[in-house]
Amino acid sequence: MTSPLDREDWLVTTEWLAENLDSVRVVDSTIFLRLQDDGSFQMENGRTIYEKEHIPGTVYADVSADFAEPGSDLAFAWPSPERFAQSAGALGLTNDQRIVIYSADHVMWATRMWWLLRAHGHDRVSVLDGGLGKWKAEGRPVSSDLPTYPPAEFRVSLRPEMVASQDDVANALQAGSQCVLNALPAPMHEGAGPSPYARPGRIAGSHSLPAFDIVGEDGVFLEASALREKLSNKLGPDRAITYCGGGIAATTTAFALSYLGKENVAVYDGSLQEWSANPDLPMEVG
Repeated sequence: MTSPLDREDWLVTTEWLAENLDSVRVVDSTIFLRLQDDGSFQMENGRTIYEKEHIPGTVYADVSADFAEPGSDLAFAWPSPERFAQSAGALGLTNDQRIVIYSADHVMWATRMWWLLRAHGHDRVSVLDGGLGKWKAEGRPVSSDLPTYPPAEFRVSLRPEMVASQDDVANALQAGSQCVLNALPAPMHEGAGPSPYARPGRIAGSHSLPAFDIVGEDGVFLEASALREKLSNKLGPDRAITYCGGGIAATTTAFALSYLGKENVAVYDGSLQEWSANPDLPMEVG
């Protein structure tokens, strides 16, 4: 049985990956999500970019389809254990591998796959700091070869505490929790501009902690000291529940909190897709 990674190994550098590329399984989980003028989102998976160029040996994990539950009204719906095991196994992923996830776009797509793997029991998974952009900027090799690995058995061991429900959020707010955290950009938290959700604004009583504020423009996480300073008032013993629009950006904020040592962190997977669609649930703007 392999041992879990230490927290400091949850985030790896491009230098580390270059030195260890032959001993890890690399996964690209890129999605492109573009906000339109009317407030809607246009989604495109990253398979086309992946097939054009990727870190050698990488497989592509589609978190919008293969690693989401089909038939749901929610985009990126949390997959059943059976679906997750089937999709992971089809990529040749096993419980014993050291896995490194990256994205060619915002790191939230990598942290989404990281959160999925962790919540389904995989303890040896890291996020590549800076993603494909930093890798290429440093002149490191990319490939268009599409590797195939034998199908494998991935054994799920669920951690349900890593996923929060609508009721969990409501109960936390009723109890006065200061750790229901909105990972969307501040203007969306305030309800400014067109909204892609049923109602603009935020879950009433929640606080702003945007995923985009803890990652630089180069896709690299803030230095640990700066990250700790930004998140210091959220690192107490209370359970943190992060949310966004569809449970994607929320995983970046959740990843950062967990990376800094906070033990009790969950992602509200339904997020505003679910919450804003129910007129009985409170929201606020401003």
